[in-house]
Amino acid sequence: MDGRGGGTMELVGYARVSTREGQQVFDRQVDALWAAGCERIYDDRGSGASTERPGLKACLDYLRRGDVLVVLDLDRLGRLAGELIRLVDELQARGVAFRALNAAFDTITPAGRAFLQIQAAFAEMERNIIRQRVREGVAAARMRGRKGGRPRRMTPERLRYAQHLMADRSRSVPSICRELGGMPASTLYHYLHADGT
Repeated sequence: MDGRGGGTMELVGYARVSTREGQQVFDRQVDALWAAGCERIYDDRGSGASTERPGLKACLDYLRRGDVLVVLDLDRLGRLAGELIRLVDELQARGVAFRALNAAFDTITPAGRAFLQIQAAFAEMERNIIRQRVREGVAAARMRGRKGGRPRRMTPERLRYAQHLMADRSRSVPSICRELGGMPASTLYHYLHADGT
């Protein structure tokens, strides 16, 4: 136990970087959480899909009724809509609110909670659509008799989608790379520069 008494509200931050992301991405999250007024920050280094997140576990154990869990982006907390909704439901049942800074909402309000559900579902849907299109592209290449060799990671359709994502200045390069199925940033920049972007 941490010895905290009830009735004192705290903003508690949580940051996560994947194994592909660097210190700069981590520092950006932590700086934003301190700036938002977080008094304590927990962190993990690893995939958002991993169930082994000791920092998140410690954070959830620390939170008390009236506290607010703060993250920079929704995907820092979890990548699947169902996982996010379940976690937020658990927090709400404990009297803990949730706030994502880049989504500009929190679950203190009914509108914020509805927005969370919609945004989480759309984020998961986008990832599933990209995966399906990649699978369809591989299948189409096989049907045309293409054998062997490493397939190109950036199709014209994915390149247009990447350009659309890059035009959104609120999106970070790591989050765009994740949206494109875990593409390395170096590969993304290679195709964007080759296209003259």
